[in-house]
Amino acid sequence: MNNNKSLITNGVAAGLVATGLALESPVRELVLTTGLFALAGGVTNWLAIHMLFEKVPGLYGSGVISARFEDFKSGINNLVMDQFFSKENLDRFFAEMVTEDAEHHLDFHDVIDETDLNPTFDSLVSTIMESSFGSMLGMFGGADALIPLKEPFIIKMKASLNDMAHSDSFQQSVKDKLSSGPVSQDIHQQIDHVVNSRLDELTPEMVKEIIQTMIRQHLGWLVVWGGVFGGLIGLIASQLPI
Repeated sequence: MNNNKSLITNGVAAGLVATGLALESPVRELVLTTGLFALAGGVTNWLAIHMLFEKVPGLYGSGVISARFEDFKSGINNLVMDQFFSKENLDRFFAEMVTEDAEHHLDFHDVIDETDLNPTFDSLVSTIMESSFGSMLGMFGGADALIPLKEPFIIKMKASLNDMAHSDSFQQSVKDKLSSGPVSQDIHQQIDHVVNSRLDELTPEMVKEIIQTMIRQHLGWLVVWGGVFGGLIGLIASQLPI
């Protein structure tokens, strides 16, 4: 659509120039000047848009979007971290969450259920095998003899964790911690790390495409209005006494 606007505008302006060249005075000057100014305005704005995204050999400053993509990434980071995930916003979020849950327990069931406790069991087995009990257990199959205990251990462990996590003392401790500064500071740093990691994956070409997708379809009107106002200026200029 953007290319169509540019082609139509510049095509109309070029048509006025061709028509003006074919006419006789005094209409010739009016049409020719209007067409030349319109063509100059349209082509200049089209070139400016093109230079915004593409590097043009010999034209300093062209391809500025790709050339300054680091500044673009930095701008995104500042927007996300300073506006959406500012320390003040995080502090307010935690304060509101603690207030809303003042009379209700924070639910940790899903987190505990999804926790992998296999390493915990393996660590327990390793501790047993390295103890004085390990040599005795070796007579009964060693560490393999403890494998049947794995599933019951994990079930009991998760039940114990749930009891602990939903106890009044633990709940109050978590709420107190959430409302303190260091927690929001840690989370702010973690979010900043995630955002920066994602931004590091951007390339100049990707940045160019992102901006093109957002605004280039609207930039076509610059060519149209460049041609219109250029033509009007040309029309006025053709009427000025020489």
